[in-house]
Amino acid sequence: MASPSRSPTGDNPRMNTPPLDKPRHSLMWRIYITVWLAYAVFLAVADQLDNVADGRFDAGRFALTIASLLPSAVLLAMVWPLTGWLEGRDWRMPRVLTVHVVAASAFAIVAQGPFWTFFKAGKPLSWYIWPLLYHAMTYLLAAGIFHLIRAGDRAHRQALAMKEAQNLVIAAELSALRNRLNPHFLFNTLHSIIALTQRNPAAAQAALFQFSDMLRYVLDTERNGSDRVTLDAELDFVRDYLELEQLRLGARLRVEWDLDEDAGDHPLPALSLQPLVENSIKHAFNPHSRPGVLRIRTRRDADGALTMTVRDSGPGADPAAIAASPGLGLRTIERRLQLDYGSRAALRVESAAGIGFCVSVTIPAIREELAA
Repeated sequence: MASPSRSPTGDNPRMNTPPLDKPRHSLMWRIYITVWLAYAVFLAVADQLDNVADGRFDAGRFALTIASLLPSAVLLAMVWPLTGWLEGRDWRMPRVLTVHVVAASAFAIVAQGPFWTFFKAGKPLSWYIWPLLYHAMTYLLAAGIFHLIRAGDRAHRQALAMKEAQNLVIAAELSALRNRLNPHFLFNTLHSIIALTQRNPAAAQAALFQFSDMLRYVLDTERNGSDRVTLDAELDFVRDYLELEQLRLGARLRVEWDLDEDAGDHPLPALSLQPLVENSIKHAFNPHSRPGVLRIRTRRDADGALTMTVRDSGPGADPAAIAASPGLGLRTIERRLQLDYGSRAALRVESAAGIGFCVSVTIPAIREELAA
């Protein structure tokens, strides 16, 4: 973005934030079931290796091995609501670990029970201890994964809350910027009409009717709760504004239009082009009696981005003076673009003493703004 103008004249962000992503939990359970099925089949096949080597296959034993893992899978799934309950308690880590150690011990005993029941064998004590430790570690691993998923959910909710809060701040700032532009436009235009009444009362009367149409445009955007208009609507507004100014400036103001007819439906914030024109009127025409040319150009490129350019033949300004100017007009336009489009939009100023003043605004490709 270029330096803001000398003038004191004059993705609404999209605030629809999605709810917490529930399908991610559905995916979690699909993965959980798949892993358990794969694990059960692996153990059942491993248990049949000796039989397969002898050319035998015990289908009953195969099914029994898989069925014996079902209680473990169901019990381990209950760790998910347990982690939710612990999260709601907001306990310190030692207390949470104590609960999980106790639960892991109980899970190990219950999960190993079917094996002790179905596969009785006189084995040494270590044959019983190691499976218990294995099941306890399985529980702790699952509990850790479930806590990580919940932490991710919590971070996701916090990110959504922060985004919503940021959107609210942006909406408030955009509204303030828009309200800053409107009074500048209204007061400056009324000042022009008042000056006209002293020289040409009939023209001033016609200007008031013109001004009423312009005022309706501004009020309609406020009443609709959205400042989005089409380029054609903004151009009509600018034409009304220039007709009013030509009543005052007469032959001193000559306007040249170079418009892209295919860009008329491009949405943009209301009062995006008019302040650029008003800036030139104020600095290139008001202080001087000599005639000048105001050129207004619009183009939509192959990517759908709209560029509006306003160039005048006035005295121009030194870039350092432009940067140091306290003017609000183009600063306000620039800030609105930043809030609404981020780095996808741009405002560029080209000027130097004696060569006129040119400002271009680029607004990104059409979004579904007016369909909402």
